[in-house]
Amino acid sequence: MDRIPFGVRQLDTVIDGGAPPGSVVLLSGEAGAGSREFMYTSAILNALAETDEELHDLYYGQLASRASLPGEIHYVSFTADSDQLYREMDRVLDTEIVESAFRTVTFRDMSDAYFHTSSVPRDWYAGETGHIRDMAGRHDRESLFGALGEYLSDNATNNLVVIDSLSDLISSLGGERDWSDVVYLVKGLQKAAHEWNGLILVHVNHETVTDQEHGQLIDAANGTMLFQWESGGSERARTLVFRKFRGVLSQLEDENIIQFETEIGDAGFDISDVRKIR
Repeated sequence: MDRIPFGVRQLDTVIDGGAPPGSVVLLSGEAGAGSREFMYTSAILNALAETDEELHDLYYGQLASRASLPGEIHYVSFTADSDQLYREMDRVLDTEIVESAFRTVTFRDMSDAYFHTSSVPRDWYAGETGHIRDMAGRHDRESLFGALGEYLSDNATNNLVVIDSLSDLISSLGGERDWSDVVYLVKGLQKAAHEWNGLILVHVNHETVTDQEHGQLIDAANGTMLFQWESGGSERARTLVFRKFRGVLSQLEDENIIQFETEIGDAGFDISDVRKIR
């Protein structure tokens, strides 16, 4: 397996099939600029290849010769359950795609652990079968970072894992935790991902961190994709720029590609135009 597809047809075509296995990719986006839609598209379109080949061929097409599908698709959320994510994905992608593919995506809802020590009323987030709510207290439960690490150790090998979102982890910092924990987490993911041989997508809203912190996150990941708004005249356009990406950025440089213009269509996130150096 030389590449794992992102699930975005035109992007995968340009970068020879997708991401190198063992990659941790930071999806860093301004609000509404497409990073969240990219996560949804990646999870659902990769799952669709297993559930409905005809639909996958219609909305994505044939995989590149160097690309192989991930074994499983895992979606980790700290604040949303699967029903909420289904509704959000259904607003982004065509309903028939989500209905077909959603059932094969494994969702890990960590909202119990995330909200457990907050002032949010328990009945807002605690599910009837949530293992965290049945524990005696704060010191008897796994930490949020520990629970995430254990889940990844058990499920990341040869798979696609989407982590939604690092911004939530950052907002949970306090007490004995500090910013270095976040940087260590991403650096640790990069080291472990090399052995797992899958693809890990980590989302962050870069408006929630300082420039220095953002730079540290970029340095810690194998690749960083920046999702931004760009204004031109009276119109605003969503754009995507590869800030860094080992094994991918060199291909874009060889083709003089400097930026992608993006759009949201029936198949979710997509590329509408490629800007090259003239």
